[in-house]
Amino acid sequence: MAKLELENIFYRYKGADKDVLRDINCIFEGGKLNAIVGPSGSGKTTLLSIMAGLDEPTQGKISIDGNDLKDMDLDEYRRDNVSMIFQAFQLFPLLTALENVSFPMEYKGIPKEEAREKGKMVLDSLGIDGDKLSRYPSNLSGGEQQRVAIGRTLATGAKVILADEPTGNLDDENSERIIDILKQLAHQQDFCIIIVTHDMEIAEESDHVWRIKDGTIEMIK
Repeated sequence: MAKLELENIFYRYKGADKDVLRDINCIFEGGKLNAIVGPSGSGKTTLLSIMAGLDEPTQGKISIDGNDLKDMDLDEYRRDNVSMIFQAFQLFPLLTALENVSFPMEYKGIPKEEAREKGKMVLDSLGIDGDKLSRYPSNLSGGEQQRVAIGRTLATGAKVILADEPTGNLDDENSERIIDILKQLAHQQDFCIIIVTHDMEIAEESDHVWRIKDGTIEMIK
């Protein structure tokens, strides 16, 4: 199972006079659903960006399965090890639901027809099938778009999923469905899932809850 470990992480924006993250130490493991909570501006999204390899910490070490990110190709890390789900879905508007999910597999060299068949299986498991496969994102509901976004994440093959407010644009019914999907991925397929959220229902359903305040983090569940 995947394990993402952060050791003594500090982060300071360029030109700033103080650290936005201070001495962050966390271990996130496969098979667990983790929620990171905290007030706006506390550094939650910055921490997620660092874990995704999009920003480098000012100080400290990040490792995945014992491998230091400093010794890895970050493009390969983002392609093969971690995948992100966003509040605004971030689907390609000119690709259909199936094409959005097939694209990451084709990008990795999987033949188009094989990628499409795997894409159909992934989307079917998320309740996206029939004519919805050929719909563009603008013709899908918010909940359906988020499920397509999760499908695209699964298609990458990455076992660490980083989610930034994945229920932020959804109603209660769709939020519950997304939470259930993420729980199943963690508990039944051993994904390591880390969610930044203001949604306390996600926190209640999570195995571990981490709280960021004033740049520091602690596990509260």
